[in-house]
Amino acid sequence: MRVVVATGNAGKVREIAAALSPLGWSLEGLGGRPLPEETGATYEENAALKACAAALATGLPALADDSGLEVEALGGQPGVYSARFGGRRSDLERNLYLLEQLRRAPSRRAKFVSVVVLAYPDGHVEHYRGELPGTLLEGPRGEGGFGYDPLFVPDGDTRTLAEMTLEEKQAVSHRGRALAALREAHRAGPPPRERVGAEEG
Repeated sequence: MRVVVATGNAGKVREIAAALSPLGWSLEGLGGRPLPEETGATYEENAALKACAAALATGLPALADDSGLEVEALGGQPGVYSARFGGRRSDLERNLYLLEQLRRAPSRRAKFVSVVVLAYPDGHVEHYRGELPGTLLEGPRGEGGFGYDPLFVPDGDTRTLAEMTLEEKQAVSHRGRALAALREAHRAGPPPRERVGAEEG
């Protein structure tokens, strides 16, 4: 099956391609088409906005993800605003900004959340959710990954996501869990529509 990946984030494209390779799908980029602005209040809404727009524009099934970091001490922020937290900043600058917000926080508990949406040109939409609980460090560690990966240590590990290989990260990450649910649902072909919306967490 040909599927358009509705993202401009090269890191996400690599993770998605690696996770879905067992399905034998042919993943394609947007071909320069713009993505709609993320105006949704939830991960589900933002991912669906992107996937549905790409499916309509290309006439092909389209896959999109929206994800975020929810920090306990910040009341779940930055959440859906994770990529824009603190305004226009590089990943490193955004990480340092987050650390400043947590300077006197009693807890460094957090979780990553990802919702993957597969949208079809006929309007049918599938949602898959994955979560990864963990702890934020007091400073970045590791050279891999992107976003908040250098600060985040998953429960049960001592390494940050940025210190893991792509394969190791894929096996535990929030996005990896959501994509695993999608992969399992499509292992024997498209799932019956009443089974849509599997969740991993």
